[in-house]
Amino acid sequence: MNDLLQYGNISLRALEPGDIDLLYEWENDSSLWVISNTRAPFSKHLLAQYIETAARDIYEQKQLRLIIQSAELRPVGAIDLFDFDPYHQRAGVGILIHHTEDRHQGFASDALQALENYALHFLGLRQLYANVSEENTASLKLFQKAGYEVTGIKKKWLRTPTGWRDEWLLQKILT
Repeated sequence: MNDLLQYGNISLRALEPGDIDLLYEWENDSSLWVISNTRAPFSKHLLAQYIETAARDIYEQKQLRLIIQSAELRPVGAIDLFDFDPYHQRAGVGILIHHTEDRHQGFASDALQALENYALHFLGLRQLYANVSEENTASLKLFQKAGYEVTGIKKKWLRTPTGWRDEWLLQKILT
């Protein structure tokens, strides 16, 4: 496997057709919809089409989803590059560690470092950014610990079942 897609105790890999049940579980977990801005469940048919198109080049799709695997090759989550802009050399980052027992194990920070290495050394990106709800303290800590700086706050940006929430913009210049 390419060393750029490994770091610490994880490896990143492309989506496979066999990931359909995994994606179905993750994408349809309504407890995460507030974080992911999802409004409706996904069908297996739609997810199968997504997996098929995910194999296309990042320069064509402007996005990339990778599965985060533990050292035992067990899928624990996913990490995304989105809004890929090769001209301005930047992209957005999203990350999910699905099961609570897999959180706080270092998988997210290792995956973020692997993705940063890939973005810098293979894609030639200069910066990455993340948009995180003020309520998502775990993600805010993750990105700040990884060297992302809060560069903006979008006031009352996200509508949630309990009211409006601010969204923080975090950026990291890659070196």
